[in-house]
Amino acid sequence: MSFVEASDDERRSVEALLGRPLAGRFAVVVRHRDGRPVVIENEPHLRDGTPMPTLFWLVDPALADAVSRLEGAGGVHRFEGLVDPADLAAAHDAYAHSRAAATVRTDAVAPSGGVGGTRVGVKCLHAHLAYRLTGADDPVGELVAAEIGVDLGAFVVEGARG
Repeated sequence: MSFVEASDDERRSVEALLGRPLAGRFAVVVRHRDGRPVVIENEPHLRDGTPMPTLFWLVDPALADAVSRLEGAGGVHRFEGLVDPADLAAAHDAYAHSRAAATVRTDAVAPSGGVGGTRVGVKCLHAHLAYRLTGADDPVGELVAAEIGVDLGAFVVEGARG
């Protein structure tokens, strides 16, 4: 499967949001209605072949800050206890499948795990929200969105494999 890389302008925009250059290729897959990047889809390997387990990455600073506050208040453990384990496992499996479908390199170790690089439980609320914003069925991302008041219909989703 081919990977459509971000334009130079998109790369500069995302790197400005993150405050650093990225070591891999990516595409902007969720935007605010005004075009600002919200979620990027990373190619499953960095340029040097290192596996990149985070396929979907939340890059919007306001959303990332809100999720960080949730995590700081014990949200990872709280949300893990609120979701059906079978639904969470299904989200991890679907995420891993999406990443495998996006993998173009055959000369490097494949990334493993599901959302946030794990196959069980909850590791990163940012990754779950990013995945949910792509339109994927992620029960943790759904809870995070509800808790921080995110209107899932307020974004433009384009080209994500979620």
